Amino acid sequence: MKFAAIGKRSAIVAAAALCCAASVTRADTASVQPEESDVNSLTMPKPSWVYISRGFVMGGTSIYDTATGKLLGQVETPVLADMAIDPAGKFYYVSETYWTKGWRGTRQDMVTFYDTTGLKVQSEVAMPGRILIGGRKNNFILSDDGKTAYIYNLNPASSVNVVDLAKRKFVKNIELPGCASLVPNPGVGFSALCSDGSMATVSTGGSKPDITRSAPFFSATDDPIFDNFAYDKAKKQAVMMTYTGLVYIATMGPKPTISAPFSIQEAAGMRKGDPKPLEISWFPGGGQPLALHRATGHLYVLMHMGEYWTHKAGGSEIWELDLAAKKVVKRVQVEDEPNAIEVTQEAAPKLIVGGTEEVVRILDAKTWEEKFKIEKAGSSPFAVVEAP
Repeated sequence: MKFAAIGKRSAIVAAAALCCAASVTRADTASVQPEESDVNSLTMPKPSWVYISRGFVMGGTSIYDTATGKLLGQVETPVLADMAIDPAGKFYYVSETYWTKGWRGTRQDMVTFYDTTGLKVQSEVAMPGRILIGGRKNNFILSDDGKTAYIYNLNPASSVNVVDLAKRKFVKNIELPGCASLVPNPGVGFSALCSDGSMATVSTGGSKPDITRSAPFFSATDDPIFDNFAYDKAKKQAVMMTYTGLVYIATMGPKPTISAPFSIQEAAGMRKGDPKPLEISWFPGGGQPLALHRATGHLYVLMHMGEYWTHKAGGSEIWELDLAAKKVVKRVQVEDEPNAIEVTQEAAPKLIVGGTEEVVRILDAKTWEEKFKIEKAGSSPFAVVEAP
């Protein structure tokens, strides 16, 4: 009886509350203004912007302005998609894959066109396949003039899809056994790193692709090259680094020339990285371990103390390497051991570091002052506009 009495009283109180709420709602209805939706638009990409992938679990590529630390928008990129930026600033291109029933059914591979101001779908081009892997900048590249896209495929062997972006159509698939990590090669087509340590160059101008290879210059088994290397469009050069810290510069052309390597550790005045077991040294590491400021020729590299084969470890320091002088001009400690780094191509550049726990820090590349810290921004890869 006691419990019944309490329950009855509660019901009476609840009913009274509902009655009052209803009367208030009726009274306020006349003063409530109807909601109006609106849509903002963006400018064309700016040198201060950075593009950050949300990662393996969350789709989308977020756009942040490093000048303000503000989120500007998000390009619709599903999980395991790749994005490229039109050099003319008019489009974002997304290489992506869908199935008609979620993760099963009929598979559909395509390059989707988004306008940069409204982030709306403009067109899509179907293609026969693409590799399903995330975090690789060089699986989807554009020619320097922005007219052609090259998309790496593994179905079941290595190949590259060629898409005409100007005409918005698929052109052809080129088999390229044992090679990946694509590099634009202006006036020729593209180049790629191969498992035998060579660089393959594919001339795409003729009716049939002409494929040539350089002599092997690195060991893909003993000292591989990080796949997220940098490309300088103005100099037509790819700047690459191996797991032990050797720096290679490849100048593109019908027969690319590859410089003799030098050690980033020796450039810092210490012994070069030793691949022997139990040898502790400074090594580069991370998913996106280096960033190139093209105008100054300075390379920013995530470095950590450890043994060889710790190439997935994030950086405890950032080393600033002057490529022309072959000298490390600055070493700066960094928080959170980031595994990704990028640099804006401004005259006064800013560094973007992050990738761990989706915390991204924006640093002044001259003073190394932290300008902004962004929570839940995304992981990697990071991308910036190629040139101001």
